[in-house]
Amino acid sequence: MEKKQIQPPQATIRRLSVYLRCLNGFDDEGITVVSSQELADRLDLNPAQVRKDLAYFGEFGKRGVGYSIAKLRDHLIKILGLERKRMVGIVGAGGRLGKALASYRGFEKRNFKVVALFDKDPHVIGQVVGGTGAIRHFSEIPKAVKELSIEILILTVPVEAVDEIFELAQLSGVKAVLNFAPSKLISTDEVMVHNVDLAMELESLSYHLSLGEKLVPPDAQ
Repeated sequence: MEKKQIQPPQATIRRLSVYLRCLNGFDDEGITVVSSQELADRLDLNPAQVRKDLAYFGEFGKRGVGYSIAKLRDHLIKILGLERKRMVGIVGAGGRLGKALASYRGFEKRNFKVVALFDKDPHVIGQVVGGTGAIRHFSEIPKAVKELSIEILILTVPVEAVDEIFELAQLSGVKAVLNFAPSKLISTDEVMVHNVDLAMELESLSYHLSLGEKLVPPDAQ
């Protein structure tokens, strides 16, 4: 009987991206081999966690020797599906967050290319942002998805618009949505959704800040 592969948790997938960035840093420093301990120390993790995360995908290093940075990096790129360029569209590109994302040049270094911008506001339709091109009306999403092979849509729209946009995204044939709107969307069989809750991220930071504050004597504050 074929052994069923255990699916890694989402936290592990997120750490793979962190490992990849760290490996790039080691490579820039001229380091060719790294141990799980060294990788963990650089990222403030437990080395057992590093080994467990990588073990979901196979055996990449040798005990007592470590990981070849070049080989492990290539493996992570393939695991994360970054060996080919992924086309991205931004919905809500006329807003501040949308414009900032559209102007960010770091996406292409990670093999993501923003190829289309959309909005509903007639005052921003036609504006050129970040060198990607003119902002289109959001009703053109299905047409653009097909013509430009867009796989991912980033939503930076007001909460009252997110459901309408998500319905259009599902009809368009897009495969994934990154949602910044303060309204949680649920993945479907056709569209994978990741919700980015900025308030929750700030609350997490506040928690860590409060830990340090509790260590300070009250009379020292």
